[in-house]
Amino acid sequence: MKSLTTFFYLALAFSFFACANNTTQAKQADAAAATETAATTPAPTKNRIEVMEFYSTHRCVTCNAIEANTKYTLNTYFPKELKDGTITYNNLNVDEEPNFETAEKFEAAGTALFLNVVVNNNETQIDLTDFAFMKGKNQKEFSDDLKAKIDEQLKNL
Repeated sequence: MKSLTTFFYLALAFSFFACANNTTQAKQADAAAATETAATTPAPTKNRIEVMEFYSTHRCVTCNAIEANTKYTLNTYFPKELKDGTITYNNLNVDEEPNFETAEKFEAAGTALFLNVVVNNNETQIDLTDFAFMKGKNQKEFSDDLKAKIDEQLKNL
């Protein structure tokens, strides 16, 4: 009976820590994504909208959908603005030390979505996290609503 109890606790501990295990592949993929984002993001203009998407290393289906739908919306409706730096896209892993300060600034502890509107060096942060989780799995609704929110802020630039 004692060995059965020990086995149970070992199995429980294994399942708990399996989700928290950082693999080398995951770190390499995150580094490659960060490099790709940095390489494709143009130098920001003075007035701009920074789309800030935060995530943690281990993501759920909705978290992945938020990223995919954000990228889809930006690439579909705002390619010109992305190219000229009027809109920038920042995808940051809150679990990585270089991103701690930015995540703290936005109070992002996991998946979060913000518009950071910068006009004359004044920043206005618009938290879209609740919206993102409510509509994250519906690409059309998510994309239509995010497009409208960005269009509204573009008028303020």
